[in-house]
Amino acid sequence: MYKLIALDMDGTLLNDEKKITEKTKKTISEARKNGKYVVLCSGRPIEGIDRYLDELNMNTEDDYVISFNGSLVQHAANKKVIGKKTLKGEDLKYLFNISRELGVNIHGFSKEGCITPKISKYTELEGKINGITVKEFDYTKIEDKEDISKVMMIDEPEILQKAIDNLPKDLYEKYTVVRSAPYFLEFLNKDANKGTGVGMLAEHLGIKKEEVICVGDAGNDLHMIEYAGLGVAMENATEDVKEKADFITLSNNNDGVANVINKFML
Repeated sequence: MYKLIALDMDGTLLNDEKKITEKTKKTISEARKNGKYVVLCSGRPIEGIDRYLDELNMNTEDDYVISFNGSLVQHAANKKVIGKKTLKGEDLKYLFNISRELGVNIHGFSKEGCITPKISKYTELEGKINGITVKEFDYTKIEDKEDISKVMMIDEPEILQKAIDNLPKDLYEKYTVVRSAPYFLEFLNKDANKGTGVGMLAEHLGIKKEEVICVGDAGNDLHMIEYAGLGVAMENATEDVKEKADFITLSNNNDGVANVINKFML
């Protein structure tokens, strides 16, 4: 019997209008009333998740949230951290130097928020998606040991793809590297991904991975889909995600999440 379901947001829980349908809200509510844990697991910072937690009433002492692609696991109500795997300031500086060599824009997440050496189109998009302020910041002022939740190379898809093709190979050994959108390439702590994030939470709750469902649509969801007892891909998912999934549900515009919960949890 499945006890926990972890849901990606963009392209999964949210439809193309970035909304949660009434049917999906009702189904999630029923699952929670039946003692199931429903957890949002996103690449977004916590500020970009909060309004959806409020909308779903998933902000109680019994609720949890996973942000920054599994780097941070928190209680939803008081934001108490139960698990984290972050980068450091020295990683931000290192990746910034590589981004300059590759000719792509970059931003990162520190205690200052979303910081970038130069405001660009896709940093502004990051701010808009998550409802957060982005700011230009001199990376030399970052302490080497300061916690950095994640770093992102961001640019036009064709520019970013060229950069990906020329990334130093050792970056894949040093970091978890995931492409969350055609214009977003994310760098995380080597031990951080959505799979480890869900795993930290499941261990905290005493839930076996065989009792976990994970649902997603993009490359940054692969780790949790592989981790789960039941890995689910959306109909609109990328082909690599569908290949790894145990089950393919309906699309994000057709209440695919509600379909999974009804079929396997209710």
